[in-house]
Amino acid sequence: MTHTTTPHAVRAALPAAAALLLATAVPAHAAPREAARGDWLFVTVTTGDARSSDMRGTLLLCDPPQGHGRAAEACAQLETAAGDIPALSTEDTYCPMVHAPVTAHAYGEWHGRPVDYTETFSNKCVMGARTGAVFALDG
Repeated sequence: MTHTTTPHAVRAALPAAAALLLATAVPAHAAPREAARGDWLFVTVTTGDARSSDMRGTLLLCDPPQGHGRAAEACAQLETAAGDIPALSTEDTYCPMVHAPVTAHAYGEWHGRPVDYTETFSNKCVMGARTGAVFALDG
């Protein structure tokens, strides 16, 4: 018996596969409303420009801090700034004047308010100096 798969058949199967993946990603004991409680942000860092980019991301949970390499530090900084990422205190750091753009994006909820933040920085050093541990996804 021979089976052939056409690109159309593969594209038609993708939504079903994605739905199955999402359905199995949530633990059986967690109710959907329960998972959305508390302070949480999905943070991503995209390095490079539109032609060649690399994206990393993670879910930062803050009650208790988890899901991020520096979760406790990031949550404490966000608490100090009331979840307002542009209001995070900046670090006094000397950064090289190298153009290696990175885009930081965060969306989620902080104390019941929606958060949606996006900013492009000239390099990772500048991003770290302005956003602290929130987008420190390298460890």
